[in-house]
Amino acid sequence: MEIKKPLAYIIRPKNLNEIVGQDHLVGKSGVITKMINNDQLFSMILYGPPGVGKTTIATILSDKFGINSFTFNASTDKKSDLKEIILKSKNYGCLLVIDEIHRMNKDVQDYLLPHVESGNVLMIGLTTNNPYHSVNRAIRSRCHVLKLKEIDSNDIFNLLKKVSKSKEDYLKCNYTDEVLKYISVNSGNDIRSSINSLEILAMAYENEDIDIEMAKKVLLKPSLALDKDEDNYYNILSAFQKSIRGSDVDASLHYLARLLVMEDLESILRRLTVIAYEDIGFGNPSIITKMDACYNAVVRIGMPEARIPLSLLVIDMALSPKSNTAEVSIDKAIKDINAGLTPKIPNHLINVANFEDKAKYIYPHDYEEALVYQQYLPDSLKNKVYFEGIPSGKYEKALLSQNVKIKKVIKK
Repeated sequence: MEIKKPLAYIIRPKNLNEIVGQDHLVGKSGVITKMINNDQLFSMILYGPPGVGKTTIATILSDKFGINSFTFNASTDKKSDLKEIILKSKNYGCLLVIDEIHRMNKDVQDYLLPHVESGNVLMIGLTTNNPYHSVNRAIRSRCHVLKLKEIDSNDIFNLLKKVSKSKEDYLKCNYTDEVLKYISVNSGNDIRSSINSLEILAMAYENEDIDIEMAKKVLLKPSLALDKDEDNYYNILSAFQKSIRGSDVDASLHYLARLLVMEDLESILRRLTVIAYEDIGFGNPSIITKMDACYNAVVRIGMPEARIPLSLLVIDMALSPKSNTAEVSIDKAIKDINAGLTPKIPNHLINVANFEDKAKYIYPHDYEEALVYQQYLPDSLKNKVYFEGIPSGKYEKALLSQNVKIKKVIKK
Protein backbone atom coordinates (compact mmCIF):
# COMPACT_ATOMS: atom_id res chain seq x y z
CA MET A 1 0.00 0.00 0.00
CA GLU A 2 1.31 3.42 -0.98
CA ILE A 3 1.04 5.97 1.82
CA LYS A 4 0.14 9.36 0.36
CA LYS A 5 0.93 12.59 2.12
CA PRO A 6 -2.17 14.57 3.18
CA LEU A 7 -3.28 17.23 0.74
CA ALA A 8 -3.07 19.90 3.45
CA TYR A 9 0.65 19.06 3.80
CA ILE A 10 1.26 19.01 0.05
CA ILE A 11 -0.24 22.46 -0.58
CA ARG A 12 1.16 24.14 2.54
CA PRO A 13 2.51 27.55 1.43
CA LYS A 14 6.25 27.76 0.78
CA ASN A 15 6.29 31.56 0.60
CA LEU A 16 4.59 34.34 2.54
CA ASN A 17 2.61 35.55 -0.49
CA GLU A 18 0.84 32.18 -0.61
CA ILE A 19 -0.59 32.58 2.92
CA VAL A 20 -4.29 33.42 3.00
CA GLY A 21 -5.96 36.02 5.23
CA GLN A 22 -2.94 37.38 7.14
CA ASP A 23 -1.97 40.44 5.10
CA HIS A 24 -1.44 42.49 8.28
CA LEU A 25 1.54 40.22 9.00
CA VAL A 26 2.73 38.85 5.65
CA GLY A 27 1.46 41.41 3.14
CA LYS A 28 3.73 44.03 1.56
CA SER A 29 3.60 46.21 4.67
CA GLY A 30 3.34 43.33 7.15
CA VAL A 31 5.76 43.17 10.05
CA ILE A 32 6.94 39.64 9.17
CA THR A 33 7.55 40.64 5.55
CA LYS A 34 9.62 43.63 6.68
CA MET A 35 11.50 41.43 9.11
CA ILE A 36 12.54 39.13 6.26
CA ASN A 37 13.39 42.05 3.95
CA ASN A 38 15.60 43.54 6.69
CA ASP A 39 17.17 40.15 7.43
CA GLN A 40 16.29 40.54 11.09
CA LEU A 41 14.61 37.80 13.08
CA PHE A 42 13.24 38.28 16.61
CA SER A 43 11.54 36.02 19.14
CA MET A 44 7.76 36.01 18.81
CA ILE A 45 4.54 34.33 19.82
CA LEU A 46 2.08 33.62 16.99
CA TYR A 47 -1.42 33.54 18.44
CA GLY A 48 -4.66 32.64 16.65
CA PRO A 49 -7.33 30.00 15.98
CA PRO A 50 -6.50 26.55 14.57
CA GLY A 51 -5.74 26.29 10.86
CA VAL A 52 -4.90 29.94 10.12
CA GLY A 53 -1.18 29.61 9.33
CA LYS A 54 0.82 29.74 12.57
CA THR A 55 2.91 26.63 11.84
CA THR A 56 3.26 27.60 8.19
CA ILE A 57 4.68 31.03 9.05
CA ALA A 58 7.11 29.46 11.53
CA THR A 59 8.27 26.96 8.88
CA ILE A 60 8.75 29.66 6.23
CA LEU A 61 10.77 31.81 8.66
CA SER A 62 12.92 28.83 9.50
CA ASP A 63 13.65 28.25 5.80
CA LYS A 64 14.20 31.92 4.96
CA PHE A 65 16.78 32.61 7.65
CA GLY A 66 18.67 29.37 7.17
CA ILE A 67 19.68 28.85 10.77
CA ASN A 68 19.54 25.66 12.81
CA SER A 69 15.89 25.02 13.58
CA PHE A 70 14.30 22.74 16.13
CA THR A 71 10.73 22.03 17.20
CA PHE A 72 9.55 21.48 20.75
CA ASN A 73 6.02 20.50 21.74
CA ALA A 74 5.25 21.87 25.20
CA SER A 75 2.55 19.22 25.72
CA THR A 76 4.55 16.09 24.99
CA ASP A 77 8.27 16.87 24.95
CA LYS A 78 10.36 16.82 28.11
CA LYS A 79 12.85 19.18 29.67
CA SER A 80 15.61 16.73 28.70
CA ASP A 81 14.63 17.19 25.03
CA LEU A 82 15.03 20.95 25.39
CA LYS A 83 18.40 20.54 27.10
CA GLU A 84 19.61 18.42 24.19
CA ILE A 85 18.51 21.10 21.71
CA ILE A 86 20.27 23.86 23.66
CA LEU A 87 23.44 21.76 23.92
CA LYS A 88 23.50 21.13 20.16
CA SER A 89 23.14 24.82 19.36
CA LYS A 90 25.25 26.43 22.10
CA ASN A 91 28.02 27.49 19.68
CA TYR A 92 25.84 28.62 16.78
CA GLY A 93 22.43 29.55 18.19
CA CYS A 94 19.15 28.23 16.90
CA LEU A 95 15.55 28.96 16.01
CA LEU A 96 13.26 27.06 18.38
CA VAL A 97 9.63 26.61 17.36
CA ILE A 98 7.53 25.79 20.44
CA ASP A 99 4.11 24.35 19.70
CA GLU A 100 1.39 24.81 22.35
CA ILE A 101 3.60 27.17 24.30
CA HIS A 102 0.77 27.89 26.74
CA ARG A 103 1.29 24.35 28.12
CA MET A 104 4.97 24.82 28.94
CA ASN A 105 5.82 23.89 32.54
CA LYS A 106 7.40 26.50 34.78
CA ASP A 107 10.65 24.60 35.27
CA VAL A 108 11.04 24.26 31.48
CA GLN A 109 10.36 27.99 31.10
CA ASP A 110 12.93 28.81 33.78
CA TYR A 111 15.53 26.74 31.96
CA LEU A 112 14.75 28.35 28.58
CA LEU A 113 14.57 31.99 29.72
CA PRO A 114 18.31 32.83 29.98
CA HIS A 115 18.96 31.35 26.52
CA VAL A 116 16.20 33.49 24.98
CA GLU A 117 17.43 36.48 27.01
CA SER A 118 20.98 36.12 25.65
CA GLY A 119 19.76 35.72 22.07
CA ASN A 120 21.32 32.28 21.73
CA VAL A 121 17.81 30.95 21.16
CA LEU A 122 15.37 32.74 18.88
CA MET A 123 11.94 31.46 19.83
CA ILE A 124 8.69 31.23 17.90
CA GLY A 125 5.87 30.18 20.19
CA LEU A 126 2.60 28.87 18.70
CA THR A 127 -0.67 28.96 20.61
CA THR A 128 -4.41 29.08 20.12
CA ASN A 129 -4.79 30.69 23.55
CA ASN A 130 -4.52 34.38 24.33
CA PRO A 131 -0.88 34.63 25.47
CA TYR A 132 -1.68 37.57 27.74
CA HIS A 133 -3.74 35.12 29.81
CA SER A 134 -2.01 31.80 29.23
CA VAL A 135 1.72 32.35 28.71
CA ASN A 136 4.11 33.07 31.55
CA ARG A 137 4.80 36.79 31.76
CA ALA A 138 8.57 36.29 31.87
CA ILE A 139 8.50 34.41 28.56
CA ARG A 140 5.98 36.79 27.02
CA SER A 141 8.00 39.90 27.89
CA ARG A 142 10.90 38.60 25.81
CA CYS A 143 8.79 38.12 22.68
CA HIS A 144 6.70 40.11 20.25
CA VAL A 145 3.08 38.87 20.30
CA LEU A 146 1.60 38.69 16.79
CA LYS A 147 -2.06 37.81 16.39
CA LEU A 148 -3.31 35.90 13.36
CA LYS A 149 -6.86 36.58 12.19
CA GLU A 150 -9.68 34.12 11.68
CA ILE A 151 -9.90 33.24 7.98
CA ASP A 152 -12.94 34.62 6.16
CA SER A 153 -15.10 31.96 4.49
CA ASN A 154 -14.81 33.78 1.14
CA ASP A 155 -11.01 33.47 1.31
CA ILE A 156 -11.37 29.77 2.06
CA PHE A 157 -13.81 29.37 -0.86
CA ASN A 158 -11.35 31.02 -3.27
CA LEU A 159 -8.53 28.82 -1.98
CA LEU A 160 -10.60 25.64 -2.37
CA LYS A 161 -11.52 26.61 -5.90
CA LYS A 162 -7.86 27.18 -6.75
CA VAL A 163 -6.77 23.88 -5.16
CA SER A 164 -9.53 21.87 -6.83
CA LYS A 165 -8.32 23.12 -10.24
CA SER A 166 -4.56 22.87 -9.64
CA LYS A 167 -4.61 19.42 -8.04
CA GLU A 168 -6.83 17.57 -10.51
CA ASP A 169 -4.31 14.73 -10.64
CA TYR A 170 -4.69 14.31 -6.85
CA LEU A 171 -8.38 15.19 -6.50
CA LYS A 172 -9.89 13.01 -9.22
CA CYS A 173 -13.42 14.38 -9.06
CA ASN A 174 -15.40 17.53 -9.80
CA TYR A 175 -16.85 19.90 -7.19
CA THR A 176 -19.65 22.36 -7.80
CA ASP A 177 -19.28 25.89 -6.42
CA GLU A 178 -22.16 25.06 -4.08
CA VAL A 179 -20.12 22.21 -2.56
CA LEU A 180 -17.03 24.41 -2.17
CA LYS A 181 -19.16 27.10 -0.54
CA TYR A 182 -20.65 24.55 1.84
CA ILE A 183 -17.19 23.37 2.89
CA SER A 184 -15.86 26.91 3.34
CA VAL A 185 -18.81 28.06 5.44
CA ASN A 186 -18.83 24.95 7.62
CA SER A 187 -15.09 24.53 8.17
CA GLY A 188 -15.01 26.54 11.39
CA ASN A 189 -12.76 29.10 9.57
CA ASP A 190 -10.05 26.44 9.58
CA ILE A 191 -8.12 26.11 6.29
CA ARG A 192 -6.69 22.72 7.25
CA SER A 193 -10.15 21.36 8.04
CA SER A 194 -11.56 22.65 4.74
CA ILE A 195 -8.71 21.02 2.75
CA ASN A 196 -9.30 17.75 4.62
CA SER A 197 -12.99 17.92 3.64
CA LEU A 198 -12.01 18.45 0.01
CA GLU A 199 -9.73 15.43 0.19
CA ILE A 200 -12.18 13.06 1.84
CA LEU A 201 -14.86 13.88 -0.74
CA ALA A 202 -12.36 13.01 -3.48
CA MET A 203 -11.74 9.66 -1.82
CA ALA A 204 -15.46 8.95 -1.44
CA TYR A 205 -16.47 9.99 -4.96
CA GLU A 206 -13.48 9.31 -7.22
CA ASN A 207 -14.13 10.28 -10.85
CA GLU A 208 -17.61 11.59 -9.99
CA ASP A 209 -19.30 14.97 -10.11
CA ILE A 210 -20.02 15.85 -6.49
CA ASP A 211 -23.19 17.77 -5.65
CA ILE A 212 -24.27 19.28 -2.33
CA GLU A 213 -26.31 16.27 -1.18
CA MET A 214 -23.41 13.91 -1.81
CA ALA A 215 -21.13 16.23 0.15
CA LYS A 216 -23.51 16.41 3.11
CA LYS A 217 -23.71 12.61 3.33
CA VAL A 218 -19.94 12.34 3.78
CA LEU A 219 -19.19 15.47 5.79
CA LEU A 220 -22.25 14.92 8.02
CA LYS A 221 -22.05 18.16 10.03
CA PRO A 222 -20.04 21.37 10.31
CA SER A 223 -16.47 21.15 11.53
CA LEU A 224 -16.61 22.83 14.91
CA ALA A 225 -13.48 22.63 16.99
CA LEU A 226 -14.05 21.89 20.67
CA ASP A 227 -10.92 22.04 22.74
CA LYS A 228 -11.39 23.16 26.32
CA ASP A 229 -7.97 24.76 26.26
CA GLU A 230 -8.75 26.97 23.27
CA ASP A 231 -10.15 30.48 23.21
CA ASN A 232 -12.88 29.48 20.73
CA TYR A 233 -14.47 27.21 23.31
CA TYR A 234 -14.65 29.94 25.94
CA ASN A 235 -15.74 32.54 23.39
CA ILE A 236 -18.83 30.51 22.54
CA LEU A 237 -19.73 29.96 26.19
CA SER A 238 -19.17 33.67 26.88
CA ALA A 239 -21.35 34.71 23.94
CA PHE A 240 -24.00 32.24 25.12
CA GLN A 241 -24.19 33.76 28.61
CA LYS A 242 -24.04 37.35 27.38
CA SER A 243 -26.86 36.72 24.90
CA ILE A 244 -29.11 35.35 27.65
CA ARG A 245 -28.11 38.21 29.97
CA GLY A 246 -28.93 40.66 27.16
CA SER A 247 -32.37 39.04 26.62
CA ASP A 248 -31.66 38.20 22.95
CA VAL A 249 -33.50 34.91 22.64
CA ASP A 250 -32.45 34.25 19.04
CA ALA A 251 -28.74 34.76 19.74
CA SER A 252 -29.10 32.60 22.86
CA LEU A 253 -30.54 29.75 20.79
CA HIS A 254 -27.82 30.17 18.15
CA TYR A 255 -25.00 29.71 20.66
CA LEU A 256 -26.90 26.89 22.38
CA ALA A 257 -27.09 25.17 18.98
CA ARG A 258 -23.32 25.55 18.48
CA LEU A 259 -22.68 23.96 21.86
CA LEU A 260 -25.19 21.19 21.16
CA VAL A 261 -23.55 20.33 17.85
CA MET A 262 -20.33 19.98 19.85
CA GLU A 263 -22.31 17.67 22.19
CA ASP A 264 -20.84 19.36 25.25
CA LEU A 265 -23.78 18.95 27.63
CA GLU A 266 -21.71 19.24 30.79
CA SER A 267 -20.46 22.73 29.95
CA ILE A 268 -23.94 23.87 28.87
CA LEU A 269 -25.49 22.75 32.15
CA ARG A 270 -22.72 24.28 34.23
CA ARG A 271 -23.02 27.61 32.44
CA LEU A 272 -26.83 27.65 32.71
CA THR A 273 -26.54 27.06 36.46
CA VAL A 274 -24.26 30.11 36.73
CA ILE A 275 -26.66 32.20 34.63
CA ALA A 276 -29.64 31.20 36.81
CA TYR A 277 -27.97 32.60 39.92
CA GLU A 278 -25.77 35.36 38.48
CA ASP A 279 -27.98 36.97 35.84
CA ILE A 280 -31.59 36.12 36.69
CA GLY A 281 -31.67 35.52 40.43
CA PHE A 282 -34.36 37.57 42.17
CA GLY A 283 -35.74 38.66 38.81
CA ASN A 284 -37.32 35.22 38.52
CA PRO A 285 -36.28 32.88 41.38
CA SER A 286 -38.34 30.02 39.95
CA ILE A 287 -35.75 29.70 37.19
CA ILE A 288 -33.44 27.99 39.70
CA THR A 289 -35.98 25.19 40.23
CA LYS A 290 -36.49 24.95 36.47
CA MET A 291 -32.71 24.77 36.04
CA ASP A 292 -32.48 21.80 38.39
CA ALA A 293 -35.37 20.07 36.63
CA CYS A 294 -33.72 20.62 33.24
CA TYR A 295 -30.41 19.32 34.59
CA ASN A 296 -32.04 16.07 35.71
CA ALA A 297 -33.91 15.68 32.41
CA VAL A 298 -30.78 16.20 30.31
CA VAL A 299 -28.75 13.72 32.36
CA ARG A 300 -31.61 11.21 32.17
CA ILE A 301 -32.34 11.35 28.43
CA GLY A 302 -29.10 12.52 26.81
CA MET A 303 -28.77 13.63 23.20
CA PRO A 304 -30.50 14.21 20.85
CA GLU A 305 -33.63 14.66 22.98
CA ALA A 306 -31.76 16.77 25.55
CA ARG A 307 -31.87 19.66 23.07
CA ILE A 308 -35.60 20.10 23.83
CA PRO A 309 -35.53 20.80 27.60
CA LEU A 310 -32.41 22.89 27.06
CA SER A 311 -34.17 24.96 24.41
CA LEU A 312 -37.16 25.37 26.73
CA LEU A 313 -34.96 26.61 29.57
CA VAL A 314 -32.83 28.92 27.42
CA ILE A 315 -35.90 30.60 25.90
CA ASP A 316 -37.33 31.07 29.40
CA MET A 317 -34.02 32.46 30.70
CA ALA A 318 -33.50 34.85 27.80
CA LEU A 319 -36.99 36.35 28.14
CA SER A 320 -37.02 36.35 31.95
CA PRO A 321 -36.61 39.49 34.10
CA LYS A 322 -32.96 39.82 35.11
CA SER A 323 -31.35 40.72 38.43
CA ASN A 324 -27.71 40.58 39.53
CA THR A 325 -28.54 41.85 43.02
CA ALA A 326 -27.19 38.73 44.75
CA GLU A 327 -23.80 39.00 43.02
CA VAL A 328 -23.48 42.76 43.50
CA SER A 329 -24.45 42.57 47.17
CA ILE A 330 -22.02 39.85 48.18
CA ASP A 331 -19.19 41.37 46.10
CA LYS A 332 -19.62 44.68 47.96
CA ALA A 333 -19.33 42.86 51.27
CA ILE A 334 -16.29 40.85 50.12
CA LYS A 335 -14.62 44.05 48.89
CA ASP A 336 -14.94 45.54 52.38
CA ILE A 337 -13.50 42.41 53.98
CA ASN A 338 -10.55 42.41 51.56
CA ALA A 339 -10.00 46.08 52.40
CA GLY A 340 -9.57 45.12 56.06
CA LEU A 341 -12.98 46.26 57.31
CA THR A 342 -13.41 43.57 59.96
CA PRO A 343 -14.16 45.52 63.16
CA LYS A 344 -15.14 43.98 66.46
CA ILE A 345 -18.43 42.08 66.52
CA PRO A 346 -21.02 43.60 68.93
CA ASN A 347 -20.76 41.88 72.31
CA HIS A 348 -24.42 40.88 72.46
CA LEU A 349 -23.92 38.72 69.33
CA ILE A 350 -21.02 36.74 70.80
CA ASN A 351 -21.90 33.42 72.43
CA VAL A 352 -19.57 33.87 75.38
CA ALA A 353 -19.97 35.62 78.70
CA ASN A 354 -18.45 39.07 78.65
CA PHE A 355 -18.24 41.97 80.99
CA GLU A 356 -17.60 44.79 78.58
CA ASP A 357 -21.21 45.32 77.62
CA LYS A 358 -24.25 44.70 79.82
CA ALA A 359 -26.63 44.66 76.83
CA LYS A 360 -28.27 41.26 76.33
CA TYR A 361 -29.04 39.59 73.06
CA ILE A 362 -32.69 40.15 72.11
CA TYR A 363 -34.48 37.06 70.75
CA PRO A 364 -36.54 38.30 67.73
CA HIS A 365 -39.11 35.49 67.90
CA ASP A 366 -40.38 36.95 71.17
CA TYR A 367 -41.69 39.95 69.21
CA GLU A 368 -44.45 40.48 66.65
CA GLU A 369 -43.38 39.39 63.14
CA ALA A 370 -39.98 38.61 64.71
CA LEU A 371 -39.00 42.25 64.30
CA VAL A 372 -37.26 44.25 67.01
CA TYR A 373 -34.51 46.85 67.04
CA GLN A 374 -31.06 45.47 67.62
CA GLN A 375 -27.66 46.40 66.19
CA TYR A 376 -26.03 43.59 64.23
CA LEU A 377 -23.24 45.28 62.29
CA PRO A 378 -20.11 46.46 64.12
CA ASP A 379 -20.21 50.09 65.28
CA SER A 380 -18.04 51.45 62.48
CA LEU A 381 -20.24 49.78 59.84
CA LYS A 382 -23.65 50.14 61.44
CA ASN A 383 -25.02 52.28 58.59
CA LYS A 384 -23.45 50.25 55.80
CA VAL A 385 -25.79 49.07 53.01
CA TYR A 386 -24.89 46.04 50.89
CA PHE A 387 -28.30 44.98 49.60
CA GLU A 388 -29.95 47.65 47.48
CA GLY A 389 -31.74 45.64 44.82
CA ILE A 390 -33.51 46.59 41.62
CA PRO A 391 -37.25 46.28 40.87
CA SER A 392 -36.65 43.70 38.16
CA GLY A 393 -39.63 41.45 38.83
CA LYS A 394 -42.45 40.81 41.28
CA TYR A 395 -40.31 38.83 43.68
CA GLU A 396 -37.52 41.37 43.99
CA LYS A 397 -40.04 44.19 44.29
CA ALA A 398 -41.55 42.28 47.22
CA LEU A 399 -38.10 41.87 48.79
CA LEU A 400 -37.39 45.59 48.47
CA SER A 401 -40.73 46.43 50.03
CA GLN A 402 -40.12 43.99 52.88
CA ASN A 403 -36.65 45.44 53.47
CA VAL A 404 -38.10 48.97 53.77
CA LYS A 405 -40.69 47.72 56.25
CA ILE A 406 -38.07 45.88 58.35
CA LYS A 407 -35.78 48.90 58.51
CA LYS A 408 -38.61 51.10 59.73
CA VAL A 409 -39.13 48.77 62.67
CA ILE A 410 -35.61 47.70 63.62
CA LYS A 411 -33.68 50.89 62.83
CA LYS A 412 -33.60 53.79 65.28
